Amino acid sequence: MNKPDPAALRASRLKLLLIMLVFAAPMVAAGVLTVMGWQPSGKANGQAIVPQRNFASEQLQVTLANGQSWAWRADEPQLTLIALAGPDCATQCLDVLTKIAAARITLNRNAPRLRLLYVGKPPAEAASSGMTSYWQLGQDSKDQLAAFRPSAPDSVAALLVESDGTALSLYPAGFDPSGLRKDLQKVIR
Repeated sequence: MNKPDPAALRASRLKLLLIMLVFAAPMVAAGVLTVMGWQPSGKANGQAIVPQRNFASEQLQVTLANGQSWAWRADEPQLTLIALAGPDCATQCLDVLTKIAAARITLNRNAPRLRLLYVGKPPAEAASSGMTSYWQLGQDSKDQLAAFRPSAPDSVAALLVESDGTALSLYPAGFDPSGLRKDLQKVIR
């Protein structure tokens, strides 16, 4: 039996170690970055909710216009977009709500995967403008969403909530509805 050449044996072992290093290096780098606390940032238009909140586990109660409670955990995977209006929701507020509903329509066949919930006193023209065709109207009886509600009159903020009740992102008053539409198209596929 022939003895292998020690130089060839070292070379093949070195190649094996290099191949293992190619696969292990990204995992080690990810572990180091995680330990350091670094989180990747995306190009989302909404602001991340920090610390995360789960409205289902907090038992946040939203009562719909028909008297039923809003179910945070959807039967099938559906995100919820909550619109929170500032005081005196009027023309500008209704315009933003209409653009949000239009953003849902642009999801085409995925539109049913997004539920629209308006929490607060509805605008005066809610019924005549067709708002009730797209939005579920509800009230936050314990005012647990007050931290997200804008204080400026005739303004709207929006919250995107996962199907398990976890709040994902906030779109503060004055947000760009087209940016929201882009985010929805990324999230809902």
